[in-house]
Amino acid sequence: MTKIITIITLFICSLISAQNVNLTVSVSGLKNNTGMVRVGLYNSDGTFLKTIYKSVASKIKNNEATVTFEGIPAGEYAISTYHDENNNGKLDKNMMGIPSEDYAASNNAKGFMGPPAYQDAKFVVSKDSKIEITI
Repeated sequence: MTKIITIITLFICSLISAQNVNLTVSVSGLKNNTGMVRVGLYNSDGTFLKTIYKSVASKIKNNEATVTFEGIPAGEYAISTYHDENNNGKLDKNMMGIPSEDYAASNNAKGFMGPPAYQDAKFVVSKDSKIEITI
């Protein structure tokens, strides 16, 4: 009986861990190696560009950067990234509120007279994946 319970427990644990995936994000097109690239992962339309689900920052090498979100649940996500040239931890904007640092979103989604929409930036992750974003 103990062996059966142990086998069932191990099986359930393997199912739970199988639902977590790694997402690698490569950002290219950076104009220099100054500062950091900051990547925000969002898990719903309601939180997109408002509340980050997870974030990672990376140094820039050869005008590119790569980050990995480890152990995230499989599901639907969107990404926003920016080149924090002055390394102050925020996306700088001019007096009109327009970003003065380069930025991009997953699927290379672009906004018209504003930020990109979640619907344009969203993607589904069901296994370990890699996406590429060009700033």
